[in-house]
Amino acid sequence: MGRLGGLSRQRRGRPLNAEVNIINLVDVMLVLLIIFMVTAPILQGGIKVDLPKVDAAPVAISSPLVITVQGDGRVAIGETRYSATQFEMRLNIEAKTKHPDGIIVRGDARAPYGDVLKVLDLVRRAGMDKASLATQPATP
Repeated sequence: MGRLGGLSRQRRGRPLNAEVNIINLVDVMLVLLIIFMVTAPILQGGIKVDLPKVDAAPVAISSPLVITVQGDGRVAIGETRYSATQFEMRLNIEAKTKHPDGIIVRGDARAPYGDVLKVLDLVRRAGMDKASLATQPATP
């Protein structure tokens, strides 16, 4: 008890400082913001394909499901490639569990038009009606 009494005697002479120092909090927040700004484009990329060049207005979708149709006809959701039957099953699971705000179909410029249409048809049959086709701007 004598020890606790000694601490309270030392503190009696000094006023209690109850200010919050937010400088460290701001520093951490800015570092996290920079990390997210650098990693977001990397995570959004998916599988590399040559998108067709078209002048089109950008579409803003907050959390899309990205489907990629490659030139050789292979299909991927995000970065995971699937066979035709696996893709259809996985698409139905994604539609029921994740409820994406929209679909972005990234079709390679060399991909057969029919393959891209098959993917769009499967997306529609899975119950997701907000699908967009990804392109690159024609003019730099």
